[in-house]
Amino acid sequence: MKPEIVLIALTVALSGCDDPKGPIAYTPEMASFSNEFDFDPLRGPVKDFSQTLMNDKGEVTRRVSATVSHEGCFDSLEFHDLDANTSVALVLDANYYLGAQALDKRIKLQGKCQLAELPAIGLLYDTDDNGFVVAARGKETTVNYRYDEEGYPLGKKTQTKDSTLDVKAITGKDKRKKLDYQSVSMLDNKTISRARQTCKYDKYFNPVSCTLDITDESVAPAAVHHYTIQNTIDYY
Repeated sequence: MKPEIVLIALTVALSGCDDPKGPIAYTPEMASFSNEFDFDPLRGPVKDFSQTLMNDKGEVTRRVSATVSHEGCFDSLEFHDLDANTSVALVLDANYYLGAQALDKRIKLQGKCQLAELPAIGLLYDTDDNGFVVAARGKETTVNYRYDEEGYPLGKKTQTKDSTLDVKAITGKDKRKKLDYQSVSMLDNKTISRARQTCKYDKYFNPVSCTLDITDESVAPAAVHHYTIQNTIDYY
């Protein structure tokens, strides 16, 4: 789970084979949803998963869960931010994700199951030739998304007329363990937070459990927050 979950007026998230030569690359849908909605991406034939973030008191602060089709589309997505007292549950219906209760159209899709638009705020997504979301454009906002050569999300740069938020991630030397990363968040070229995550992995090199340390540099003196992440993953 990335340092922040950005709930863009709604909120949303996953996808996926065992390769004897090493871990497989991330799918465009998995990587793009992860990059946009700030959860840890998974690879392989994922059927369903949950990611639970707990503070140093053992209290659950956030939880993301999803079910995934054989084709790698998210059939359902749920986000719970207990700190903000916010929850969003989405279900796939043709070319839209609907609110699970009101069944209102929240997210428009392109292709089989890639992000196309957030109609409520007029945010349109652009994809590259490989199907990854690389940019988003709104009336007052532009976003550019980064990935490595295997499709792992490396953060995004969000620009509005008043400010620029740039989140950059760097993975460790072991390229199989992508979720061992460091990141820095900068607001108008000033560092506001740093994060370091270390995980234990399963046979697909997906994270089973992680420790996450976030240093808030927007306050003086800087404050360090310690978290643990517990993941459950079922495969086809």
